[in-house]
Amino acid sequence: MPSTIAKSTAFTATLLASASLAATAQARPMTPEDVAKLEGVGAMAISPDGSRIAYTTSALPDVTEGEENGSFQQELKVATAPNFDRTYLPDDISPAGVAFSPDGRFVTFLWADEDDKRAVWGVPVDGGTYVKLAGVDDAGVQSYKYSPDGATIYMLTGAAEDKQREKQAGGGFNARVYEEEFRPARMFAATVGSEVDENPREIAVPGFVSAFDISPDGSFAIIDTTPTPLVDDSFTKKRVNIIDLSTGNVRAEVATPGKIDDVEISPDGSQLSLIAGVDMNDPAATTLHFVDTSTGEFRAHNPDAAEAVVDAEWLDDGRLAAIVHIGVRSVLRMHDAAGNLLEEIDPGELILTRIEAEGDRIAVAANSPKHPTELFVLNNGSFDRWTTHNPWLSEITFGEQRAYTYTARDGQQVEGVLIEPVGGAPAGGAPTIMNVHGGPEAHESNGWQTAYSKPGQVAAGQGYAVFLPNYRGSTGYGVAFAKQHQGNYTDPEFTDIVDAKRALVADGIADTDRTGITGGSYGGYASAWGATYHSDEYAASVMFVGISNQVSKFGTGDIPYEMYNVHSRAWPWDDWTAMLEVSPVYHVDKANTPILIMHGEEDTRVDPGQSLELYRSLKVRKPEVPVRLVFYPGEGHGNRLAASRYDYNLRMMRWFDTYLKTGDRRAELPASRPQLAEGAVGASADEGNGED
Repeated sequence: MPSTIAKSTAFTATLLASASLAATAQARPMTPEDVAKLEGVGAMAISPDGSRIAYTTSALPDVTEGEENGSFQQELKVATAPNFDRTYLPDDISPAGVAFSPDGRFVTFLWADEDDKRAVWGVPVDGGTYVKLAGVDDAGVQSYKYSPDGATIYMLTGAAEDKQREKQAGGGFNARVYEEEFRPARMFAATVGSEVDENPREIAVPGFVSAFDISPDGSFAIIDTTPTPLVDDSFTKKRVNIIDLSTGNVRAEVATPGKIDDVEISPDGSQLSLIAGVDMNDPAATTLHFVDTSTGEFRAHNPDAAEAVVDAEWLDDGRLAAIVHIGVRSVLRMHDAAGNLLEEIDPGELILTRIEAEGDRIAVAANSPKHPTELFVLNNGSFDRWTTHNPWLSEITFGEQRAYTYTARDGQQVEGVLIEPVGGAPAGGAPTIMNVHGGPEAHESNGWQTAYSKPGQVAAGQGYAVFLPNYRGSTGYGVAFAKQHQGNYTDPEFTDIVDAKRALVADGIADTDRTGITGGSYGGYASAWGATYHSDEYAASVMFVGISNQVSKFGTGDIPYEMYNVHSRAWPWDDWTAMLEVSPVYHVDKANTPILIMHGEEDTRVDPGQSLELYRSLKVRKPEVPVRLVFYPGEGHGNRLAASRYDYNLRMMRWFDTYLKTGDRRAELPASRPQLAEGAVGASADEGNGED
């Protein structure tokens, strides 16, 4: 058994102050290479006595320095005080599902070694080797929970191996029947002892289970279940079932009609907190509900509030702590068991995103305009920062970031996040990028806003302004605001973005002739619409995994019912022409905007054909308009690999530099391959980097 690597890291105030002074003297703009090496806090768990917080750091391989390409890797650490933590596992272990054993002796996690499927492992908090605690021979563990007494580990696993199917495939009979042949996940209970339980007990569960939890007294479990594992069912048909663990019987179903998100069990087991949609047409699960566990009856708490509840956690004393996003800011609210508000805590510039609680300790994951996600602990009404990743960010000169509100053409107030260029906007306005979020059932907060597909502070350092609009259809402003776009694609959604541009121009921030647009998924749809129907408004567009044809989108995507319920409110055959008229391909004749189109080849949410349709239409009908289509092999609805993300960021910024910053819509296409950092694999000219 490999030995545990234990290394302590302590940051003193003196060292941090010295680093800050040195960085101030070396202030510089942010770069795509900086984005490629960002890391932050992932999963969190608090020990039963509240003295330790286990968390994972999440980072991609730094391909800009020649590290091997890959996806996010996790590192397990345990913190006992601000900026004092200990790394518990070797570098080649990337743990998931971090928790503590009920007695606090082990930090537990999910991992698969070379000879076994993913199982539950544990490492002693006082140091020592990591050991396997529980698993199932024929399937990997997806998630797990301890019984309150620590005697049992409950596990959700994949289906058993289909040996007949494997044998047939070996003979060449590997045909795949689309959306059939589903095999459900299974639930097991393993006895905890000095040896691994080789024959864990299987527990019968209904439907296709995706998540579960165990009650504080160990008598029942709650499971999230759907009739099939289809993504569409997870949005439209997911239900919470309450199961008696002694009999396996379902004693109650929580028949909420809308989408379901976080579910938590109260300390006395009498009720659940549930974040869910208020009806089947509610675009997102953003309303707090309380559920009676004996009957499954539920009630919505403040369903008409102009806000979004994003996470909740019960405290041992029966209070419920909830993170609430109100527009671009966040608060932490404390409720009693009946839902009455006891206290609201304003975290200032922090954007709280997740919460964990144990004993009297409350920890949150939070970001700000100056840093990605870090670990914070509530202390007498304020938040103490416990982790400091990316210390080099102190070297960066940031553009000013703030909330910005404007009035749309019909009088609706719309809010967003504005990042001004470093040094401020020049006379006549700055080149400006409208960065449009997807969903549209999502929202932008006034926190960290720089990522591989988000120009953010990289653009600000190069003289751009960036605006992230919470256009109608966004969450964070209540259910009514989120429903305003329904049944009428593109309006008022995308007119809100045009109105944002005009407001920024009027305020001297944006240059009317040098405004561009970018976004992914629904934001990609907005970017395609901006390059066609609204082409006169935008000097350049970068579209990612976006929609170009609402008719073919229906037949090639994986969420037709979700799109119908919360977006279109109509089927294509109800009015074929109307559905075509809200498709960018229908308006290619208006196109005058250079557009870079990027898409993952394995995308099942928005088929890559959506990008191909727009590209082909532009090439044939508007050959004078610069257009480029980039496919990413192995990527889906968003890039997960480090090299793909870095490549995307380079291409996006170079496209805007070529067409937006110059205002020249007919400039020559940039080189087909971006110029990589000197230390990146393939960076040398003789390996094909640079010019065509």
